[in-house]
Order: sequence, then C-alpha cells, then structure tokens
Amino acid sequence: MSLTKFFVFSSITLLFLACGGEKNPAKFFSLEIEGNKNEFTKNQLIGVKIKSKKDIVPDRITYSIDGAVLPHDQDKIALNIDRLGKKELKAVVEFGESSAELSKKIRVLSDTSPALYTYEIINEYPHDMEAFTQGLEFYQGFLYEGTGQKGKSSLRRTKLETGEVLVKVDLGYNFFGEGITVMNNKIYQLTWRSKTGFIYDAETLERLDSFQYGKSLEGWGLCNDGSKIYKSDGTEKIWILDPETLKEEDYIQIVTNKSLFNKANELEFVDGKIYANVWQKESMMIINVRSGAIEGVVNLGGLKQKVKQHTNLDVLNGIAYHPERKTFFVTGKNWDKIFEIRIVEK
Repeated sequence: MSLTKFFVFSSITLLFLACGGEKNPAKFFSLEIEGNKNEFTKNQLIGVKIKSKKDIVPDRITYSIDGAVLPHDQDKIALNIDRLGKKELKAVVEFGESSAELSKKIRVLSDTSPALYTYEIINEYPHDMEAFTQGLEFYQGFLYEGTGQKGKSSLRRTKLETGEVLVKVDLGYNFFGEGITVMNNKIYQLTWRSKTGFIYDAETLERLDSFQYGKSLEGWGLCNDGSKIYKSDGTEKIWILDPETLKEEDYIQIVTNKSLFNKANELEFVDGKIYANVWQKESMMIINVRSGAIEGVVNLGGLKQKVKQHTNLDVLNGIAYHPERKTFFVTGKNWDKIFEIRIVEK
C-alpha cells in the first residue's frame, strides 16, 4: 500500500470511528438528481451528483440501471436503456479501500408518442353470442377460443366460416377462464384469480397439465414468439415465461411517452410486436416487445355497434392474427360476430 493510500484509508477509518463505529459507508454520501425529478424519457440526458457528507473525494463513480453501466461525463448521464418503466438508478462510489452503493427510484418513459391507426373491415363471420371471449388464436386452419365467467368458462376449437363449435372443454365451476396461446402443439390457458393455468394437447384438447403463477397478480392475456410466452396480469407488466417450466423469468413494463400503462388484456404476437386489447376500451395497443413502449394505438371504435345489441353484450376482447391473409380477427364478449380487419395508419 502506498503512503497516500495509507493516509486515505486511515482517514476513512477515523470517520467510521467518529460516527460511532458506522459500518455503512453509503451514509457518507447522497445521490442527487437535478431538479429532484424522478420521471424521464429514454435517452434523456440528466444531471446527477454525488454529494459527500464528510468531504470525501471519490476515486471513481459508476452509474447503472438493470446492471448496465451508463456512461457519464461532467455529472451528466444519458438514459439509453433497453427496457423502460420503473427503474432503480444505482451509483457505486469508490474511495480508498472502500465503496458505497446508492440508489434512486425513477421512471423512464418512451421518447416518442404512439402512432395512430384505424381499421378497414374485410369480412364478418358468425360468433357464439354466449361466448364471453377471453382468448382467440388460429392454429392449423382452426380458430381456438378461450372463454370466461364462472360456470361457463371453456376452451374451444371452432370453424371460422360458420361459427360452429367443433370441440369444447369446460374448465369447471371454480375457474374463470382467461387468455390462451398455442405453441409446440400445446394450448396454454390462464384463469383469472385462481393463480392457475392449464396445458392442453392442441389436437385432442385433452388437459395435459396445470401450472401455478409466480409473482404475477392475475391471469389476463397470453401470446408467444415461438420461444417464449408473454403474459399480462392487469398491471403495467408483461411477464416472460419459459414454455417448459412456465416460470416467470422476466418482464417488460408497458409505457407511453406520458405514463405507465396497466390495461393490456388479450395478447397476440405479430412480427416482433405484441398487439394487446385495451381493457374496457375499443382499442388495441402495439407494444415493442424489447422496450415495452407503446408504438401504436389502433382505434377500433364502431365495431360494437355493428353486432346484435342485447342485455349481456360486453366489451371488445379477442385478437387473432392470420399469417397467410395478414389480417386480424377481432370480436368481443358475447358478440354475435367476428370481424376480419386490416389495420390502417391514419
């Protein structure tokens, strides 16, 4: 140890003793953000400062979010992070033989506003008006549907052109069915508040297994990208699940350029984006699966007025993408029609 480092280390030791044997060096510093703000946008340059309470001069300061180091210059850092939402800005202060870790909770939102879209109706098809639609997906020429309501929840294989229910499996009175997705010849179906999901054989609809939720609060929507399953739960989070273990390995957070968003319901994965029904709204979001930013909003207003109006008519819900036609199929809870639409930018 050099003489200089010895004096620095000795000084720090004396500081510990002067503070009654204080063993937490982080209490010698504070992390301050310019303007005391806690909400920013992606790539924004923000002012940060480490203030010493004991006149200690740091040897080195490292800032990071989600484990990724953020370059800084003259007390400025750029929030060029991949995933947006609620974050913890960490600062590691090195001085002498010691170091201290400080943190601040912040929100990082999108730096662009969503593009606006509308729709064109291509076709209309019959739909079971008794189906409280929660999930919708095409697989091997058939339309699969998950429905909700206690005592009425089911998984179905249907024929698009006629609306005929070819095979139907009931979930049982104790379960409120939610979203579905099909992957590797298996169908995965959520339930709402039972913290339980089911796995079926896609050919026979035989129930193969069940799985339990992890940290996610509820079961809302499901989709997959061919290797991972994505799950909404009524919060701003979309959970990323391992399809073999069904464990929640990670999550993204849904954000706009103004706030976090917590109303993603039924999900569909198309060309690297997640399309999500907005709960209790006649609209659909287009979500960047890497960052969580809402890149587009599709106004689906007017569709509900085109179906039979009756006492049990409920909100729009259900998205299925047809890869050959390159069109979307949407319906709602207790609607008597499914609409084939093309999304058009305004």
